[in-house]
Amino acid sequence: MAEIIESHSAADTFAYGKALGKKAAPGEVYTLVGDLGVGKTVFTQGFAVGLGITEPVNSPTFTILQSYEEGRLPLHHFDVYRIGDVSEMEEIGCEDCFYGDGVCLIEWADLIAEILPKDCIRISIEKDLTKGFDYRRISKETIGN
Repeated sequence: MAEIIESHSAADTFAYGKALGKKAAPGEVYTLVGDLGVGKTVFTQGFAVGLGITEPVNSPTFTILQSYEEGRLPLHHFDVYRIGDVSEMEEIGCEDCFYGDGVCLIEWADLIAEILPKDCIRISIEKDLTKGFDYRRISKETIGN
């Protein structure tokens, strides 16, 4: 069953990410889905703070993967928006991240669904302009268990 959060600002989205980051466990893979500009990176920045990461976190759109080691768990932040083929993921060692002792956050994860681990936590962020420009509906659902 999905947990639904209503966010009314970027600060709300950041705070929810931070709360989940504080509870994150080794080996968890979070898939982030949503249109451009819904707040996937803002969520990830909050998540990183929840892990104790203080360095700036930006979307690795052109590098695909950015890893942060300074928190209580390593964070592997993927942005696969520009990936041409899933074989590119294997070339950068995604399995080491997916099955390692850190946490993975994967923006645009639906593009690589066939290689994701069986058990993932799906975070879906959606706009609803009828509720305001900054409103977001965030759902969290465990997939595969």
